Amino acid sequence: MRTVLEVEGLKKHFGGIRAVDGVSFAVEEGEILGIIGPNGCGKSTLFNCILGQLSPTEGRVKLDGEEVTGLAPEALNRRGVSRTFQLLQVFPELTVRENLILAGQEHQGSMLARLLGPRDAGLGAAAERMIGFFRLQHLADARAGGLSYGQQKLLDAAMAFMAGPRLVLLDEPAGGVNLTMLGDLKERLRAMNAEAGATFVVIEHNMDFVMSLCSRVVVMAEGRVLAIGTPAEIRANPAVIDAYLGH
Repeated sequence: MRTVLEVEGLKKHFGGIRAVDGVSFAVEEGEILGIIGPNGCGKSTLFNCILGQLSPTEGRVKLDGEEVTGLAPEALNRRGVSRTFQLLQVFPELTVRENLILAGQEHQGSMLARLLGPRDAGLGAAAERMIGFFRLQHLADARAGGLSYGQQKLLDAAMAFMAGPRLVLLDEPAGGVNLTMLGDLKERLRAMNAEAGATFVVIEHNMDFVMSLCSRVVVMAEGRVLAIGTPAEIRANPAVIDAYLGH
């Protein structure tokens, strides 16, 4: 199996604070990997170091075997890396369809080519496919700002997949979503993984969501990796129970 993402000895220090302290793991093609841990354990800082929003103090990040440490988010985007954020990135005044087209444009050509190209930037068909896949047909022409929070989360996920990325990093996709919408989101992510072969890394506080979605889980505590294993192995690990599951 091919390794898509490798994180080797990653560290990020803020003065005397070691937010990320020597984290290493790999993500295989087609895998859904979860990253969990208590608040303040370094998960978001780790994500931001991987995605070029922060420069690591030490360590390396590799994509398909090539070092990409500190590469700007736009450059990683062009290499097929996409992400969602804890705070929704949808444009409230635009429709669901327009949001998807705009997300797809981020991955396309020059500004001049966009200005001179068709109104939908040639992305209309791709947007319709994503609308269908995430079952948003009845909302396609609705303004994103008028959707429920859970529907906006589905749209946010759909936007991350508009360019057919090979690696998607999802930052707390379950946060604030009700149980019904959560089931829809999980089912669609599973389908995207199975049908499109998309590879995911998921940071999440919702333990049930992670354990039922991910094939492997990385547990962090105080900036370090405490354990890596299958959901069953993680649930049975005494150190994890003590540091996280038991809280």
